[in-house]
Amino acid sequence: MPPRPASPRFLFGAMSPYSWFASERIERLLPEARWHGVFAGAIFKASGRVSWGLTEDREDGMADCEARAGAHGLGPIRWPDPWPTNDLLIARAMTFAERRGPAPGRGAGAEVAAARSEQAAVKALGLAAMRLAFLEGADLGQAGVVLEAGRRAGFDAEELRDALSDADIKDALRRATDDALALGVFGVPTILIGGELFWGDDRLDEAAAAHGSQLAG
Repeated sequence: MPPRPASPRFLFGAMSPYSWFASERIERLLPEARWHGVFAGAIFKASGRVSWGLTEDREDGMADCEARAGAHGLGPIRWPDPWPTNDLLIARAMTFAERRGPAPGRGAGAEVAAARSEQAAVKALGLAAMRLAFLEGADLGQAGVVLEAGRRAGFDAEELRDALSDADIKDALRRATDDALALGVFGVPTILIGGELFWGDDRLDEAAAAHGSQLAG
C-alpha cells in the first residue's frame, strides 16, 4: 500500500488580508492542512520584494481585498492605520503558539495529541490576530494588540509577553523563515501540496483539488 501523502502546509502572515481570507476558508476546503505563521516582512526582504500596500498598486489592491471580503461574507474591512506595518511581534507570537502545546502524557498517542494542541493554538491566535487587524483596524505592530489577540485565543498574557522577547522564540522564527525560503516561498498565503506551492488566496480551491488528487491516487 503506498504511503499516505504528507499533510498540506499552510503558510500565512497575519498582516496579509489575503492570508486572512484563506484562513477563514481553509478549514472547509483543506481541514488536514497544518498552519504555520510566518514573518512576512523577512520573506519579502529575502525575496527582494515589498508588500503591494507600499506600492502604486495600493488603492487597487485594497479595493480588491474589500470586494473579496464581501464575496466571502467576511464583513467590511476596517484597515489598520498604518498598514502594512511591522509583523515581527505577531510572527514571534505565532511561533510561540506553534511550540506551546505540551504532550499530555506518554505513550503512542502523546505526540499526536501534542501536535493537535499546537495546531489549535496557532489557528486560534492567527484568526484572532487577523480579525483584530482587518475587522477592528488594530495595528499588529503594537505589542498590546498582539497580547489582546493572545487573550482572545486563550493565552496567558504574561507567558505570551515573555515569549515576544525570548531568545529561543527568536531563533525558532529565524529557522522557520529559512525553512520557508528554502521551500521557495516568496509571499503569503502559500499552500504546499507535496512538492508544489500554491501562492495566493485565489489558489486555495486549486490546492484543495491537488490534495484530493493525491489522496485518490
